[in-house]
Amino acid sequence: MKAYLMFPDRDVPQGAPPENEHDLIRDLNLVPVVHAMAAGDTFLQDIARKTLLSPLKEQADILYRQHILVDCLEHPAIIRDLYDLAVETIDGEKKVYHSIFLRYPDAVLRTAIESLEFLVPMLRRLRNLAAEHGHRFSSPGLTRLFSMITEELDDDYFRTIAGHLETLRFRSAPLISAGLGAANEGTGYTLRRPNADPRNWFQRFFFPDRSSYTFQINDRDESGYRALSELKDRGLILVANALARSDQHIVSFFSMLRSELAFYVGCLNLRERLSATVPICFPKPEAPGSPNWLCAKGLCDAALGLSSTGPVIGSDVNGESKNLILVTGANEGGKSTFLRSIGNAQLMMECGIFVCAEYFSTGICTGLYTHYRREEDPNLTSGKLDEELDRMNRIAQTIRPGSLMLFNESFSATNEREGSALAWDVIAALVESGIRVVFVTHFFELAHALFTRHRAGALFLQAERRDNGERTFTMVEGEPTATSFGEDLYARIFAPSTEP
Repeated sequence: MKAYLMFPDRDVPQGAPPENEHDLIRDLNLVPVVHAMAAGDTFLQDIARKTLLSPLKEQADILYRQHILVDCLEHPAIIRDLYDLAVETIDGEKKVYHSIFLRYPDAVLRTAIESLEFLVPMLRRLRNLAAEHGHRFSSPGLTRLFSMITEELDDDYFRTIAGHLETLRFRSAPLISAGLGAANEGTGYTLRRPNADPRNWFQRFFFPDRSSYTFQINDRDESGYRALSELKDRGLILVANALARSDQHIVSFFSMLRSELAFYVGCLNLRERLSATVPICFPKPEAPGSPNWLCAKGLCDAALGLSSTGPVIGSDVNGESKNLILVTGANEGGKSTFLRSIGNAQLMMECGIFVCAEYFSTGICTGLYTHYRREEDPNLTSGKLDEELDRMNRIAQTIRPGSLMLFNESFSATNEREGSALAWDVIAALVESGIRVVFVTHFFELAHALFTRHRAGALFLQAERRDNGERTFTMVEGEPTATSFGEDLYARIFAPSTEP
């Protein structure tokens, strides 16, 4: 049996994380999101991290997960019960004693029987849960899972298992047949089903059956007992291995069910944490290369929503037919937070998760990359600009057409003129290669040049500031403006706050 809750036709692939894993986690502030999904569970945390860093690239796969997640959000208690059952099964099976002599068929058989005696009641609970609640779900993934469980785990299945386990407990000695091969060596050892004795207990006790030959080993004949044990093992080996494989198959199913349900339980945890601070919607994924790129209403940063105690103000974006978004404006006006919200929403959408917005639609990208300003190298092995250029060079080696590139105050380690020239060349090369770019900068020279020469293919946003100077922490369309860096620096040095 297969759960197929993450993909419609296959299990979750065990791929390596992306090379820029640490950059994505750091720049997009994914740690709070992962912790919110985990809710203190290390297993959920591991699944959340792996899933967020393994985005899907097909619309059908994203929509498949979205439909399952909608079902989960409508019936969270049932999904949590199903997950708890899988966890209880895995933990309980680990407590079954596994003999150190598992290379012997008799020990393998006993261990498999003990494990199945624990697993069969868990399968019954799983079947009962599916039969009771399966009709409540409408997504293709969960509908198929519950139908499979009720069909495969029917009453005949449990009767058959019970019969086989009763037989394999061997209330009497096992019946094994064999033939004679070359040099009178035994061959064709086969475990036989014991024949039912039609006689009653009185007849069996007082009139033993003497229709076959018997041979009795002396109590002190160690070699004889060893030879008999070897003959028994030869007869049991096929049955023992088959039963062990059946046991492992059931354990593997529960393990896969637990892993795949863990993703959806993490989404339930995240939804509960975000419900009071940010809007939630299921995004509309567009095909790769679609001109309908990054259209959003009320887009918020998930990490900010998790740390905020009140409602978070979002931003509206209309990037249709654009390949560049340039963000300028006041310092501490929400530009970096807005950039993170784009990266978070892109990852969450491509994983099949809801996003923090009233509406969100964007194209599926071939890769997501970030280039954020870093602190000074404490080892002084390179300057800040050298480090930025080296990092950009590594990105250039792996980035492909159709990717999304996020810049935050990049190349600001040098003066505005040189930094603007560097940024211009990098942006031009990426856009010409079919890579979409979101660039947050305080370089007015760069912003003004792009506005005058690349206006048709670019969207220009700025941190909103009201007439009284109050910052709203939202982005609005408009012609690039000079940064407020000088004003803020002057205020901090020459007009410090009088507040304690």
